[in-house]
Amino acid sequence: MTKFEIVMGTVIVFAASNVFGLIYSYFALYSTVFKRYRIQEKAYTKGIFGKRFPLYILNVFLVIGLAAGSLFILGDTLDTTIPSIWLLLGQLLFIFLIDDVWFYFAHRWMHENKWALKNIHSIHHRATTPFPMEYLYVHPLEWMLGMIGIAIGIGLIFIVMPVNIYVIWVMGIIRNLHEIHIHSDLDIPWLNWIPFMSSTKNHDVHHAKLNGNYASFFSIWDKVMKTEYSENGK
Repeated sequence: MTKFEIVMGTVIVFAASNVFGLIYSYFALYSTVFKRYRIQEKAYTKGIFGKRFPLYILNVFLVIGLAAGSLFILGDTLDTTIPSIWLLLGQLLFIFLIDDVWFYFAHRWMHENKWALKNIHSIHHRATTPFPMEYLYVHPLEWMLGMIGIAIGIGLIFIVMPVNIYVIWVMGIIRNLHEIHIHSDLDIPWLNWIPFMSSTKNHDVHHAKLNGNYASFFSIWDKVMKTEYSENGK
């Protein structure tokens, strides 16, 4: 696989997952099929997409540019073969765990540090529900801060072995789709079967209380650190 193919694959992965997010947003807002899964009764604020689109698109291009640029530099050191299922799952789980631990503490810091909350993280908490694409409504500094955990996970694997490019792509898809979903205001039952996965309800409570439920993918970090909240409190 050439460096050009790595870059193009990365662009396609992140662009396609966000196009899916737009489609999912439309169905979340207007489909009667999804209506029964709604958590809130609050209606979508019309016109908000147009107003916030510049920040949405900036963050999309930011993640695509940083990811594609970094992988272009790493191109010759990446494993570009089709991975075995065990290699895929092993590297994927490791990066997810490192990224999730990083996200928990970075997210918590942005709430507990008054300067960071006021100047950076408060932008995301102006996000309205229900609208899945609001996951992109964040300060660019917060957006980049959120990518550090993935970089750490990839770097640690490189100490032992090359990182497989398909692992990175699958990671990007799952992470994007999860972020899109937890901002959707849809509590879809079968998604709650995944052990320790942070649900839409978890994140909905976080936005409502502005406190607790800091975890991204695995809710276990909030349980361990005693920062898990439900609708009725801790």
